Amino acid sequence: MRVNKHPGTCLECEVEVLMGDGRLIGLPGEWYIVCVTCSPAPPPRGEHDGWHRTPLASLDFETTGVDPLTDRVLSFALLGDRGDDLCGLIDAGVDIPPASAAVHGLTAEMLAGAPAPRDAIAEIATWVQGLIERQVGLVVFNAAYDLTMLRAEIRRWGLVQPDWDRLLVVDPFVVDWGIERGWLGPRGLGDVAAYYDVVLDHAHDAAADARAAREVAYELGRRHPAVATGTLESLMVRQRGWFADRAEDWNAYARTADRGLDDPLGWPLARPAVTSAQTA
Repeated sequence: MRVNKHPGTCLECEVEVLMGDGRLIGLPGEWYIVCVTCSPAPPPRGEHDGWHRTPLASLDFETTGVDPLTDRVLSFALLGDRGDDLCGLIDAGVDIPPASAAVHGLTAEMLAGAPAPRDAIAEIATWVQGLIERQVGLVVFNAAYDLTMLRAEIRRWGLVQPDWDRLLVVDPFVVDWGIERGWLGPRGLGDVAAYYDVVLDHAHDAAADARAAREVAYELGRRHPAVATGTLESLMVRQRGWFADRAEDWNAYARTADRGLDDPLGWPLARPAVTSAQTA
């Protein structure tokens, strides 16, 4: 949940809430303020079994921008299910927009001498394929971005793509939406981590983000038996459904506000050359 940027009245108890003293909940175009006392909280942990009791890997990138098809990976964190973590920098050989550098702190000078993209991306692709072969779940917050970017980088350097159709993904961004149905407002990694009391030090550091995303995934399973039930394969099916529902909800609003449309079938990898007509 985001902090309120304007004063208002708490939706639940009707107390006056000063700017910055409450939280925002609601759906796009219909935001409401709640005071801290009335802010929603997650359920307690349970003792149930589920996929959350299996070791999971985690992946995160820091990049040059927000377009997964054209922007480039600058740093990566691959946290293995067996403690075999692999983190590093990539000298992409391209300009880094100041706005991106302001977020993650990476500059061309800092990356000088880091591994070349082809070598680093090849190592990442091999690591992902290893998870696929062992059928280990991979946690990626907003997988449609990071995995689409990885696929584009692999294609850019003429490398062998992992067997994407067999990859088991746990996307806390999508699962959280499936639970809350968007009612708690915009939810980036920092928002979801704070909601589940997961520590996120050094946000926008690839290793810190990957570590927090994995812990959030575990918390989602621990606290929501209906989500934890079943296999990672069945979770994949549910995540595709939740992502599609989220896209359709957004698109209903976007059509009235002249905003860009999301592809309901674009998870965990974006579909190529999808037009607005295809999402209608």
